[in-house]
Amino acid sequence: MKIVALSDTHLPKRNRGLPPRLLEELQDVDLIIHAGDWQTIDVYYQLQTYGKVEGVYGNVDNDDVTGLLPSKKIVEAGGFRIGITHGHGKGKTTEKRAIAAFEGEKVDCIIFGHSHIPVKRYEENLLIFNPGSPTDKRRQKFFSFGVISLSDKITAEHIYF
Repeated sequence: MKIVALSDTHLPKRNRGLPPRLLEELQDVDLIIHAGDWQTIDVYYQLQTYGKVEGVYGNVDNDDVTGLLPSKKIVEAGGFRIGITHGHGKGKTTEKRAIAAFEGEKVDCIIFGHSHIPVKRYEENLLIFNPGSPTDKRRQKFFSFGVISLSDKITAEHIYF
């Protein structure tokens, strides 16, 4: 199973649309996960034209987004439980807030955003993954998003462009 993970698209503010490299990867996707800061609901509807979309809202999302999506959720896919949160809030780092959001819940992977900083690391058997941003790289060298593969295990890679 192929999942494309993204976050912090900030559209239309930061860019005029989703980049061609991302659209290319969406052609054969089984699931799309967005970890918040869509900015407008139009991004949600555009992504739905490529496949099933799961996501959460972030701190800059408008009422249309916050009215449709939760602040955190757990998605079951390919026999795995994937926690999704944006990671915004006060105290701690973005990554620590994302991990704390699922404390006491059984998840195999946590996908978060907010910082625009790509992260891929394991804490024992838990994959902690921030795809970065495909439209607003801030101080990062490249734009990025993620591809997660589910088989007998869960693996992830960043796509940098």
